[in-house]
Amino acid sequence: MSSEPPTLRPARPVLDDGRSYAGYLDTAAEGFFRAMLGGQVERIVAEAFLQTGHDLSHEHVTFAERDGRIVGMVSGYTAEEHAQSSDQVLVEAAGPARAARMAILSVVGRPVLQFLEHVPEGDFYLQAVAVDDHQRGSGIGTMLIDHIEARAKESGCSRLVLDVSADNDGARRLYERLGMTVGAESPHPPLMPNMRAQRMVKPL
Repeated sequence: MSSEPPTLRPARPVLDDGRSYAGYLDTAAEGFFRAMLGGQVERIVAEAFLQTGHDLSHEHVTFAERDGRIVGMVSGYTAEEHAQSSDQVLVEAAGPARAARMAILSVVGRPVLQFLEHVPEGDFYLQAVAVDDHQRGSGIGTMLIDHIEARAKESGCSRLVLDVSADNDGARRLYERLGMTVGAESPHPPLMPNMRAQRMVKPL
C-alpha cells in the first residue's frame, strides 16, 4: 500500500470520471445497476454523469485519489436536489430496449424502489460510497463519509441518511460505528422476497 496520503477532489464532467463513478456506484449497489442496464452499464451511467440536474450527475460526486489514481468515491445530494431530479437522462442514455428493461424492473421491485426514492425534506442522502479492495481498511471510506457529512451540514440538512441491503451486516456495522442507526426497513416485493433495504439515519 502506498505511503502517500489520500486526497479528495470533486468529480469532473469527463467520461473517464463517469466510468469510474459507474463502477463504484454498481459496487455500492451490489450489482443492481448492472442487472438493470446490462453489459453497457459503465457507458450508460458515464453518459448520464456528464449532465447536470439529476441524481447521477457529476455534481454530486467526490473521488479519493492516491498516487494520482482514483481509489474511492462518495456521492450524495440534498432532498431538494433529489426532488428536482428526473430519470429521463438515464433513460435516454440507456436507449429504448434497456429503458423497457428498466420499466419492468421498476414494476417488479416497486415497493423497495419507492422506499429508496423517498428522501424527506431536510435530509441529505448518501447515495453511494465505495473503495478499491486493496485500499480497504486504510481509512479512505471513513474519510469519504466524513466529507459527505460535512457537505450535509454545509447544506443546512438536519440528518444524513443512506440505504443499505438488509443482508449486508458488514456495511451496517461500519455505518453504526460512524453513528448511524436503522430507522426503517423497506417492504418485501412479492416477486423478489430477498430484495430488502434498511434506511440508516444520523442526526446532524
